[in-house]
Amino acid sequence: MNRSAVEILREALALPMDARAALVDSLLDSLDSTVDPHAEELWQQEILKRAKELDSGSVKTVPWVELRSRLIAKLGNDG
Repeated sequence: MNRSAVEILREALALPMDARAALVDSLLDSLDSTVDPHAEELWQQEILKRAKELDSGSVKTVPWVELRSRLIAKLGNDG
């Protein structure tokens, strides 16, 4: 069975958001043929730092809908 990229994309877009996110992550990983160990270590440190900030309550998350509205308003005012 030979399916086109358009058919695959159509099916992927019909997946639940979590499944689409996992798929995107896997596809992006597949494009990275080389790994920079130093960059990987720095990313790991950054992830741990942000997780600690969230756990301690020193930073708060903003729902995407709210953030998107803010960005649209800002771009509308600046542009």
